[in-house]
Amino acid sequence: MAWLLGLLPFMWLVWGASHDALGANPAEYVIRATGDWTLRLLCLTLAVTPLRVQFGLPELARFRRLLGLFTYFYVVLHLLCYSWLDMGFEVEDIAHDIAKRPFIWVGFSAFVLLTPLAATSFNAAIRWLGAKRWQRLHKAVYGVAALAVLHFFWMRAGKNNFTEVGVYAGIMALLLGWRVRHGLRSKA
Repeated sequence: MAWLLGLLPFMWLVWGASHDALGANPAEYVIRATGDWTLRLLCLTLAVTPLRVQFGLPELARFRRLLGLFTYFYVVLHLLCYSWLDMGFEVEDIAHDIAKRPFIWVGFSAFVLLTPLAATSFNAAIRWLGAKRWQRLHKAVYGVAALAVLHFFWMRAGKNNFTEVGVYAGIMALLLGWRVRHGLRSKA
């Protein structure tokens, strides 16, 4: 069931593309939708631990890895759609765009930081790295969250449309604030 839910946005995009239902600018729609779903799934992934701890639901922990991998799936789609639909897979143009536009650079940096997390999201990687190193590596998700919100902010800044950015920033601040508070309490 979790797999089906994670794939629903992708299936909607495929259906929409095959039925010409993605609006006047389908390329922009797909790029934005994959970015939106990346951000939503990142929020859900970061919400697993606070929800599990606050409500005593240990069974939620088994969904965190899958949510994280779906987050990576959608960020890869986001990058591929940008690279293909906006840049025509022209590597030189993509590199120039990353260097020239800060919001692209920040988004690409989030992708780069997220890649080792996805690559080590299996049990053998935990054994290979050791639990402590694996946990330290996976704390990079907090940096990814900050970069993702900054990417979204700068992307929306051109149109002075910050409402949605404020919602995501608030959710991320709440989730990260919970972690800081919980970490301080557990050390006391």
